Amino acid sequence: MEVFPQPQVLARPKELRIAFKEKGRILFINPGDVVAIQAEGNYVSLLRESISHLLRESISVVAEKLEPYGFIRIHRSVLVNASFVEEIRPYPTGEYGLRVKGGKEYTVTRTYKKNLQCLAAFWIGSNTFLTTDSSDASVDRDGGRRRKIL
Repeated sequence: MEVFPQPQVLARPKELRIAFKEKGRILFINPGDVVAIQAEGNYVSLLRESISHLLRESISVVAEKLEPYGFIRIHRSVLVNASFVEEIRPYPTGEYGLRVKGGKEYTVTRTYKKNLQCLAAFWIGSNTFLTTDSSDASVDRDGGRRRKIL
């Protein structure tokens, strides 16, 4: 019978954390504290509610690692934490405005608008909000307009 558990078991953190190097030190943060991630050249900025961290990493690598933790890509240079999203609004251009907790607003480009569907388990009311817009409609053989479904 073993009296003391293995040291590795005792050392495991209770919650998931991200480790990264910044200014010669290693920091640990909970991914749930990150509101958004924005590309800045060869770097990404992890934006928290009160502070940001600049990391040398591509947005694609960060997106791949954080997607299982509720981050969605809304622009080629922006990821947002889905739990911070408060509102989305359609623009006449076919793009969307997305507002996160704290009031910061981002543009969701047409390329990434399909990712918005994962923001809710289900949608109540008119389901055409994210499935159609005038730029996604096409004309069928009879000359009538048909809607493109994502």
